[in-house]
Amino acid sequence: MIITRTPYRISFFGGGTDYPAWYKKHGRGAVLSTTINKYCYLNCRYLPPFFKHKYDIKYSKRELPKKISSIKHPSVRECLNFVKPDSGIELSHVGDLPKMSGIGSSSTFTVGLLNALYALKGEMKTKRELAFDAIHVEQNLIKDHVGSQDQTAAAFGGLNRIEFGGTEEITVNPIVISQDRSNQLQNNLMLFFTGLARDGTKIAKDWVKNTDQNKAYLKTMLAMVDEGQNILIDKKKNLDDFGKLLHEGWEIKKKLSKKITNDKVELIYEQAMKNGALGGKLLGAGGGGFILLYVPEYSQPKVREIFKKLTHVPFRFEDLGSQIIYYSPR
Repeated sequence: MIITRTPYRISFFGGGTDYPAWYKKHGRGAVLSTTINKYCYLNCRYLPPFFKHKYDIKYSKRELPKKISSIKHPSVRECLNFVKPDSGIELSHVGDLPKMSGIGSSSTFTVGLLNALYALKGEMKTKRELAFDAIHVEQNLIKDHVGSQDQTAAAFGGLNRIEFGGTEEITVNPIVISQDRSNQLQNNLMLFFTGLARDGTKIAKDWVKNTDQNKAYLKTMLAMVDEGQNILIDKKKNLDDFGKLLHEGWEIKKKLSKKITNDKVELIYEQAMKNGALGGKLLGAGGGGFILLYVPEYSQPKVREIFKKLTHVPFRFEDLGSQIIYYSPR
């Protein structure tokens, strides 16, 4: 039996430039993101040969197919096709956060599943190999409209600047700051669930097809990766500037597509800004899910009070990425 634990991510700046449609045409993309201590857990083992079915797949549904091609869950089906395990598989999934909420849950699942399937075969892949394999599965086999940051973040873990394009294709550069400054940043971030589930790939498809029209916006969002990184690493800069930059980024992101925001999201964001937030954004492609806010600690009690009907999710950064936390080969 194998159990993997793979972190979800929050992205601060650069989202949209991690799509191949952008960086393969324009030569460069980048994001500033971090993984957090909320996880996707996958329990995986070879299925004993006593059943009519060959696969037992449990997530929000349960599937008992006899062949891989009959599996409806796209990531499970294509990961099995890609890795080709030696026999039937029993797989169960639980997650700390809900799917379709902007925290990279689909890619986190894919990375964790690949990690587990390789371990079943006695293979240990590098973080880079896991990231590239997950990108291949999602972009080329499933053919989802997804970028390349979520898989990379889930595999590597940590607070990173991730570059896309060039000969290396993907480069992960950890953001090196003191623990005190990291704690200050984390203490000023608040995560709330809007209660709105959405299909991020459909929203992304809407604005990815308009990449050329959004060229100026995406270039500005890419430049914010440099600016955000400089705020973090320069001890002389006030971290509140990071929050203000999040606000600027959110205002630009909304211009990429009309589907990125809606009246409920705008009301939540407006209330947050009126009660002490300096900036924020919807995570992921937009439309709903989690909203990240930068709120100085002295204003947080007021923000928690006005959003008492929303689910507040305290979190901390993590830097381990996808891990095998239990390994017992058959």
